[in-house]
Amino acid sequence: MKKILVTGAAGFIGFHLAEALLKRGDQVTGLDVINNYYDVNLKYARLEETGIKKNNIKYNKIVNSEKYDQYSFIKLDLTDSKSIDDLFNNNKYDVVVNLSAQAGVRYSLENPRAYIDSNIVGFLNILEECRHHGVKHLVYASSSSVYGNNTKMPLSTSDNVDHPISLYAASKKSNELMAHTYSHLFKIPTTGLRFFTVYGPWGRPDMALFLFTKAILEGKPIKVFNNGKMIRDFTYVDDIVQGIINVIDNPSKVYKGDEPDASRSKSAPYKVYNIGNSSPVNLMDYISEIEHALNMKAIKNFLPIQPGDVPKTFADVSDLQNDLNYKPDTNIKVGIRNFVEWYKGYFIL
Repeated sequence: MKKILVTGAAGFIGFHLAEALLKRGDQVTGLDVINNYYDVNLKYARLEETGIKKNNIKYNKIVNSEKYDQYSFIKLDLTDSKSIDDLFNNNKYDVVVNLSAQAGVRYSLENPRAYIDSNIVGFLNILEECRHHGVKHLVYASSSSVYGNNTKMPLSTSDNVDHPISLYAASKKSNELMAHTYSHLFKIPTTGLRFFTVYGPWGRPDMALFLFTKAILEGKPIKVFNNGKMIRDFTYVDDIVQGIINVIDNPSKVYKGDEPDASRSKSAPYKVYNIGNSSPVNLMDYISEIEHALNMKAIKNFLPIQPGDVPKTFADVSDLQNDLNYKPDTNIKVGIRNFVEWYKGYFIL
């Protein structure tokens, strides 16, 4: 049993991860600011699933789960350094999984300061707490967005990622650089995970699957960007969670080989992995699967590609497969069906 802090625990991936860790017997503290980037009721509903009652949640107050004896939750802003420091002073965590971030490529064009506050200042506070409180492993969310307009496929962690095309991507690349610095100076094992288009039940309302499902059921047009000529490495959330758990249990080490690449270090216990399905899908085929699961046809509004977006992603996950036996095995037919069943149960039934 490990004592683990999961930030972003009211979020999509954080919720699924916290529940999986609890089911295997770990002691977990969930942390989230519960901001209004999207519907806070969905965030509270996720927390309710793990026994955290909305009416008990107050800022900077520990709330114990009514479902899992070993789960507690605290509403905190990662930029609140004093409160974060108090939390770490009162708890000795073995592992920190930092999934808190201001998400969204397009939103970063409208609200850039939110990304600096949450993704840079907040992450610095996490690094400082790991430094001063003997955390044995920091796992943190990066993003496939760091690859920018790279065209060589599949995208590999050995590729150059020095040309981000959104502030969101730049903030995630900054996290990787900051983590390496702290790994090098203070020997904190850090592992970054570049997520590739995660989807599934309890997903984010700003993601394509959620938007498409909602619009189709309401008889409204869906926005199909780049005229449908998009390819994404859609990755089911259960596969992502299993990959994260494998990483949690295997802290990064100083690289001892002869030919390190950008994802490893010979001076620090540091590693960056791609975590995706490694089986890219054409957006139009993805939409067809949604139509099939709903037994309804979409009204399609074809539009140009959006600023900051990329036409294709395809993850090279060979490092994660070779190092930690990562094996994503959920195809989009199953994954989309599971999401649609959840969506109907949550919003309609």
